[in-house]
Amino acid sequence: MDGLNEIRRKYLEFFRAQGHEVVPSGPLVPNNDPTLLFTNAGMVPFKNVFTGQETRPYSRAASSQKCVRAGGKHNDLDNVGYTARHHTFFEMLGNFSFGDYYKEEAIKFAWDLITKEFALPESRLMVTIYEDDDEAHGLWKKIAGLEDSRIVRLGAKSNFWQMGDTGPCGPNSEIFYDHGEKIPGGPPGSPDEDGDRFIEIWNLVFMQYEQHEDGSRTRLPKPSIDTGMGLERMAAVMQGTYDNYATDLMRSLIVASAEASKSDPDGSHAVSHRVIADHLRSSSFLIADGVMPSNEGRGYVLRRIMRRAMRHAQLVGVSEPLMWRLVPALVRQMGDAYPELRRAEALVTETLKLEETRFRETLTRGLKLLDEEVEKQQGKGVLPGEVAFKLYDTYGFPLDLTQDALRARGMSVDQTGFDAAMAKQRQDARAAWAGSGEKATEAVWFELREKVGATEFLGYETEVAEGKIVALLVDGAPVDAVEAGTEAAIVTNQTPFYGESGGQIGDTGVIFSADGAEFPVIDTVKKLGDMHVHIGKLSRGRLRLGDIVEMKVDKALRDATRANHSATHLLHEALRRVLGAHVTQKGSMVGPERLRFDFSHPKPMTAEEITEVETIVNGVIRQNVEVSTRLMTPDDAIAAGALALFGEKYGDEVRVLAMGRDEDNANGTYSVELCGGTHVRRVGDIAIFKIVSESAVASGIR
Repeated sequence: MDGLNEIRRKYLEFFRAQGHEVVPSGPLVPNNDPTLLFTNAGMVPFKNVFTGQETRPYSRAASSQKCVRAGGKHNDLDNVGYTARHHTFFEMLGNFSFGDYYKEEAIKFAWDLITKEFALPESRLMVTIYEDDDEAHGLWKKIAGLEDSRIVRLGAKSNFWQMGDTGPCGPNSEIFYDHGEKIPGGPPGSPDEDGDRFIEIWNLVFMQYEQHEDGSRTRLPKPSIDTGMGLERMAAVMQGTYDNYATDLMRSLIVASAEASKSDPDGSHAVSHRVIADHLRSSSFLIADGVMPSNEGRGYVLRRIMRRAMRHAQLVGVSEPLMWRLVPALVRQMGDAYPELRRAEALVTETLKLEETRFRETLTRGLKLLDEEVEKQQGKGVLPGEVAFKLYDTYGFPLDLTQDALRARGMSVDQTGFDAAMAKQRQDARAAWAGSGEKATEAVWFELREKVGATEFLGYETEVAEGKIVALLVDGAPVDAVEAGTEAAIVTNQTPFYGESGGQIGDTGVIFSADGAEFPVIDTVKKLGDMHVHIGKLSRGRLRLGDIVEMKVDKALRDATRANHSATHLLHEALRRVLGAHVTQKGSMVGPERLRFDFSHPKPMTAEEITEVETIVNGVIRQNVEVSTRLMTPDDAIAAGALALFGEKYGDEVRVLAMGRDEDNANGTYSVELCGGTHVRRVGDIAIFKIVSESAVASGIR
C-alpha cells in the first residue's frame, strides 16, 4: 500500500520524467490574487502565467499545492469531521501546460499515470466531459478505449471552467473512481451522484477560450492545461477506502489525538478526533505561512478553525491544551515535503498553546454566563441579540460559538438584535474618537478603518504581492479616482509594504496597475495601528477605487533596513553585557543606510567598550544561525526573558524574535526581544557591524 507521501512523490516524479518543472507549493496566502482569502486550488500560483501577465522559464510544470477552504465562497468548515471527504486543508496535485501541450497529451498523461504508475483497475474508471466537447470524447475513446457508456456528457455547471467573469476559460474533463456496489451512490449526472460510490479523483481543464465582458468568447492563441488531483482522495482510493480520514496520514493524526487525550479514536468522540486532525493541519500550515490569529480577515478565519478544534478537544474531555502537543506528529508526517512546517515548528507550537490556553478561559467564562442567560429566558427559543453581543464584547465569546452552543439546546440567536448592538458600539466609538486636538484630525482614518478594515500585512513573507485598492485620498479627503501628477494616499486590502513603526522606517517601492498606471511609493505609514497607507504621486495612468494592483517593495532598501533592524537587537544585548543590565532602549531609527540606537547610560562609552560591543555583535553575526519567531503574550514573553522595546504598544499577542546562540544562557539564545518589525532570515545576512559614533542625546541617554 502506498502512503500519502509516496503517492505525492510518485506523482511529481512521473511528471518530472515527462519534462515538467517540479515547482514547490506556493504559500497559502496568495500574493497574486487579493480577491482570494487563501490559496484554494493548485493553479492559483500560476494564475498570472495563464493570463500572460507573468512569464516563467518553463512551459510545463507540476506541483503539490497546499490549499485551504475555510472562508468566503469556498467554505467547508462546518462539514469537516462529519463527512468522508471535506477538509479545511488539503493538497492538490497538478500538472500544467502554458501554451505547450494540450488535450491529447493531458489525457494520455492522466491515463498512463493512474492505470500504469498507480495501477488502478481500468474497469473502475469513468470520465465526464463538457456536453459539446466532441474532441475530448474522441480522445478518451482513442487513448483509454472507454465505451460511450463510461464517457458522460454534462453541462457547463459541471464541466466548463472559468477563472472569473472574464479571462481564460474552457471545457474540462473529470475522472471518477467507482468504489463498488457496497457503497451507496450513483454515477455522475444521475440523481444519486452525491453519494460516496463514484468519487471524482482528477479534473483536467482545457483552457481554450478568452471570456469577454460582453459575453462573447474568442479562442486563445496558445491553449493551455490546468489539472487538479486531490491527494487525499487519491490516497483513499489507493488504500482501499472511500474515507479520506482512514488514509495513513490522517489516521496517524487521529491516533495521535486519541493517545494524547486518552480516548478511543473510533468511539463516541470519533468526529472530534477527525476535526482536530484536519484543523491541526490547516492551523499549522497557515501559521507557518505567516497568518496569525486575530479578530479580522485571514487571522479571524484561522482563529475560528483553531477554536473549533479546541472546542472539540474540550468535548473529548481534555482538561489541558491539546493541539500544541500534536504538532510533532504533524511535522513527522509532512515536514519533509514542506520544510517551512519544520522551520516554523516552534512558532506553531507556541501559537497553538497560547491560543488554546486563552480560549479555554474564554470558553469557561462564556458558557457559565450563557447558562445563566438561557435560564432567564424561561424556555424561549431565541436568545436576545444584546445578550449575545455582551458575550462577544465583554467576554470575547464569538457569535458562531454562541450559536453552536445554543443549537444543542434547540435555541437560536436574534441576529438582528446582535447586529444592532454592534452598530451602536461602533457609533459610540466614533463619537468618542471625534474629540479635540490631534485625534480630531485623524477622524477620516477612523471612518475609513471602520469601512474597509485592517490591512493584511504580507511583508514578513514577501516583497511582491497583489492588492485591491479599498481607499484613495487626496489632500486628506477620500476620492474615487486619482489622475497622473496627483499626490495621493492609497490603502489596499493587503500589502507587502511595512508601515513605519517601532523605529523602522516605512517601505518604499512601486504600485502598478494592469492598464499601465504607476505609483511610486515614497513612504508607508500606519494609521490606527493596522491600516497601512502608501504615500506618493501617481506618475502615469489612472487609479480607481477597486482596482487590482501589483505592489513591489524596493527589495534592496528592505534588505538593508531589516539587516539594520536585526542589528539593533544584537547591539542592545551587547550593550547590556558590556555596560550592565541598567541599559535599556530609549528609542531608535532604523533605515536602509544606518541605524541609530538610544539607550540609558550615565556616561560616554570608552573606546575599549565600543570595540568590545562590536566584537560581540560581529561574533554573533558570524554564527549565521536562523532567526526564529514565536507568538506569545507580552507577560509570558517578558517572563521568559524577552526584552520589550521602548515606547512600543503591544496587543494581547506579540512576535518574539530570537537571534544567535549562547550556551551560557539558560535558553541557549543570545538575544530575545518583542518586535513587530521585519528582520533577516539568518543573522549572517547582516554581514558586518560597525559603530561610527557615540554621543549624548539627553541627560543619562546616549
